Amino acid sequence: MHESKMKYSWQQALSDLITDPKELLEILELDLSLLNAARAAAQIFPLKVPRGFVARMQKGNVNDPLLQQILPLKAELQAVMGYSADPLQESQINPLSGLLHKYHGRVLVTLTSACAVHCRYCFRRHFPYASNNPGRRGWDSIFAYIAKDKTITEVIISGGDPLAVSDQLLKAFCEQVTQISHVKRLRLHTRLPIVLPERITPSFLELITALTLTPIVVIHANHPLEIHASVKAVLLDLKNAGVQLLNQTVLLKGINDDLATLINLSETLFDAGVLPYYLHLLDKVAGAAHFDLADQHAYRLHQALSERLPGYLVPRLVRDEAGKPAKTVLEFAYV
Repeated sequence: MHESKMKYSWQQALSDLITDPKELLEILELDLSLLNAARAAAQIFPLKVPRGFVARMQKGNVNDPLLQQILPLKAELQAVMGYSADPLQESQINPLSGLLHKYHGRVLVTLTSACAVHCRYCFRRHFPYASNNPGRRGWDSIFAYIAKDKTITEVIISGGDPLAVSDQLLKAFCEQVTQISHVKRLRLHTRLPIVLPERITPSFLELITALTLTPIVVIHANHPLEIHASVKAVLLDLKNAGVQLLNQTVLLKGINDDLATLINLSETLFDAGVLPYYLHLLDKVAGAAHFDLADQHAYRLHQALSERLPGYLVPRLVRDEAGKPAKTVLEFAYV
């Protein structure tokens, strides 16, 4: 029997993830008839989820909105026209191992391939991390690229999840970024504060507040039930440390595609010190078509959200499109 997650360090929790579909189904007291399909889907994109996140799920409820985000399903095995392994054509904007340069003024560094959770709709579920892991030896090329292009004012650390690496590695990377004079902001895209809140330790808070660059942490929450009391506590710790907190949500069929849920999510995020930032339409990645919904439905939801909430609580409804100079914001005329 596993100890309470509160007795684990974050490193121990990260090394003790649930990766066996059978264990997940048994813990949640779900029908084992789901097992064969779950194992087949997990062969393509493995199951990975922290025990603490699973503890927030309702036992016996296969439609639990947190479970639906991480449970491998038979639907993932179906080939659907228009859905591909690289929907954003990131292979075309990948000049160096570990570096993506899509938008003017900013670059994204995939510092690690590791994640604490495998979200089934992830647009990088087929990403070639093996050939995009620069390692410490690849940093020099990355920093030289950034230093040469003086239009780059922001460095985004993503992955994988940048908080899956040690504070020592993060600190070493950040210290080198700060030596490039034209870089003004450092942005971390992470799901760990949501699924593994114990990662936000005093040493991490010390690291991020010591930065001379402006730190921005973009979290990823799709449903208000993800903002557990432990999550809210660490988000407020980050806010009180002076970190700008933003949230990105993916609009997912059957999980958050209703007005009440989206309103609750925005309110819950704000109470935790986070501003809703983007509401993403699903990236059309192979294996995730069952999460998608019509643009018209997304637009109606967003319009209703705009009518019910103050502007600062309404995330922008966007689609990421390959080759575009910016995200496409869905305006009235779009649909």
